[in-house]
Parts: sequence; C-alpha cells; structure tokens
Amino acid sequence: MKRNSRLALALHTLGHMAADPAQMQTSTQIAEHAGTNPVVVRRVLGKLRQAGLLVSEKGHAGGWRLARPPEEITLADIYLALEENLVSSEPEDDTPRCAVEDAVQRKVTSVLQDIEQSLVTQLRATSLADVQETSEQHVDCHHG
Repeated sequence: MKRNSRLALALHTLGHMAADPAQMQTSTQIAEHAGTNPVVVRRVLGKLRQAGLLVSEKGHAGGWRLARPPEEITLADIYLALEENLVSSEPEDDTPRCAVEDAVQRKVTSVLQDIEQSLVTQLRATSLADVQETSEQHVDCHHG
C-alpha cells in the first residue's frame, strides 16, 4: 500500500479512528503515529472533511473524528475523497500522428478506466467497520 502515501495515510488513520469513533485525535498525534508531518496529515484529513467523512473541532479538546459511523464509510468513499486514480490516468492532450498509436491509446485508456471503475466497486464493498473487525484479529501497530 506504499504506492500512494496520501491514500495509505488516510486508510491507516481512519482505520484506527474506527476503533473509537467518538474519540478526537489531533493531527500531531496522527502524524507521530504515522511517522509523517502534521501539515501532511492536515492536508489529507482536510480533503476527507470536505467529503463529509471527518469533522474537526478547534480548541484544547479539539481534533479530528469520524463524521459517520464506521459502517457507513467505505474504502471507496476515502479513495474518491482524495481524488485518487491508482490505475487510469487522464488521456494525454497530445494528438498522435499515427492512426495505430491513436487506436492503441484509446483502447488502453478505455481498459484502464474499466479497471479503475472495478477497483472503486470493490472498495465500495468494504467499510471501515469491516477493516476494524479484521484488524482486531491482528497485533496492534506501533510506529515511531
């Protein structure tokens, strides 16, 4: 899962939040646990807040927490909130000078878009609660 650090950070963080959805976590706590910078954490979590997956509160007891129950947040919600594209990419603006190259490019783009849609469909089938249930069967992770 190291291919995209923003997605890995979001999935890891929200997976932990699913264990205690009401508990507020600061970006500093999350950053220390994830081994990254609080600014990176705030940038990623800000996108998740915009998508309605997280809420944030300022002040002494403030921080971040899930906006909805873990059962109602899918891995696709997180992936789409970050505007990720792990498989397909936007078509190039360069118009190929060769008809064969154009045909190959269009076909490959179409196949990759189909795979991307399949990925989102698969991610939609798993909620944060499902991840939490699976993680309870394993040793807790410790970073730092």
